[in-house]
Amino acid sequence: MKKTTKKKAAKKPAKKSFKDICCKPHLNSKGGCTYFLGFLGSAIYYISTATGFWIGVLGVLKALFWPLFLVYELLKFLGA
Repeated sequence: MKKTTKKKAAKKPAKKSFKDICCKPHLNSKGGCTYFLGFLGSAIYYISTATGFWIGVLGVLKALFWPLFLVYELLKFLGA
């Protein structure tokens, strides 16, 4: 007696929703959200106080590195 096996149809991968793609634990972190909000706030501040175009561009670059400035000033304040 010969066993017959049914060929399994290849399953199509289910469409992934935005939530499935972007809300994974490694992508959804509170630190990243805090950094992004800090970036936006500092970019708005630096651009609003800029006196020229290139100073505004420099402000955006400073906004990318705002945690560096924060830690530097904190250590300077603590006398380290």
